[in-house]
Amino acid sequence: MTVDLSGPLYASLEKAKKQFEKAKRERNIELAKEKARECARISKALAKNVPNYADIYLKQADDWERKAEHVAEKRRLEKPTSGGSETDEEDEYKSQIEALILKSKVTWKDIGGLEQVKQLMMETIVISGLNKPDAIKPWKGILLFGPPGTGKTLLAAAAAGSLNATFISVEAGKVLSKYFGESSKLISALYEVARERAPTIVFIDEFDALSLSRDSDISEASRRMLSSLLSALDGLQDKKSKNFVLTLAATNTPWNLDQAVLSRFPRRINVSLPDEAACREIIKIHTKDLDISNIEIPKIAEKCIEKMYSGRDLSNLCQLTMWNMVREENKNLSELANLSYEELTKRSLKLRSLEMKDFYDAFENIKTPLSEKDIDRYDQWSKEFGE
Repeated sequence: MTVDLSGPLYASLEKAKKQFEKAKRERNIELAKEKARECARISKALAKNVPNYADIYLKQADDWERKAEHVAEKRRLEKPTSGGSETDEEDEYKSQIEALILKSKVTWKDIGGLEQVKQLMMETIVISGLNKPDAIKPWKGILLFGPPGTGKTLLAAAAAGSLNATFISVEAGKVLSKYFGESSKLISALYEVARERAPTIVFIDEFDALSLSRDSDISEASRRMLSSLLSALDGLQDKKSKNFVLTLAATNTPWNLDQAVLSRFPRRINVSLPDEAACREIIKIHTKDLDISNIEIPKIAEKCIEKMYSGRDLSNLCQLTMWNMVREENKNLSELANLSYEELTKRSLKLRSLEMKDFYDAFENIKTPLSEKDIDRYDQWSKEFGE
């Protein structure tokens, strides 16, 4: 029976990461090592709790264990010294990119709905690999836009997982905040590593943070970074290169993107809210290990459409529904917190069939931030600039 109990682990991991970064900045080596080891332990626990991403979390655990052993040597990555060689600096940036490499086990069948979007992306990947005339050129970049939580990240993971490709996942906001002023060098390193590890899917989330319109009030450092991004995307158009590197960029605000950047992404796909059929499929995916024989899925899906739920909202709805059932069947669940983790693994949750009441109780607590006006804006932008 699949009930996601990993929420506290995610929160603990984020807290330990921040403490690790703070310890490094303050040159507190012993604390940094301790927090790195804590991140490794939590990542291993996540591997057990989220089996679909077990390989990813185990790799992260290995990375954290290496950081714990070499944190003293890696201090210089936070602030490169002026005496280092250019080659050493390049290696440092490439090392940062290699830490972002994941191995995705997600495939197209793991995504409910979005059939047209999946077909367009599959066509791009297939054409890239087939022998073909020089006149037929595959897309090198795809822009995925739409409301938050509609599955853009999952699509990128499925593209990499189905292709068994290197998956480099970049959260643009974090790149900017952590490496501001050096982001242009990091982008150059990103595509150098992508070519070395081809076939590669480069996924850039929060893409608008990297490519805000040059008409806006941005700094000179941001302009240099944007120029580096454009040059890197142009480099992917090298007709002689046999390396497959596909950039998937995701944004919730496509109207903020620079026009020059948009021109590098001629295929722009609107990842919209799920329709009723997709809602039914997503609900089945998220409750696949539970008894749902008493559930009227079409009625649930209809209400999800009415409430304008995204795929993420549907996932949260199903999780909250299951938690409603879990709490009802396990009245004294919190008391088990006094047991050791080893003891907990010897016990099982008490479960029952999901009921419509469980869903209706969950509906009261899942609110969407979207309005009809928001959806209309995405549709209008798609008509003007979309695929």
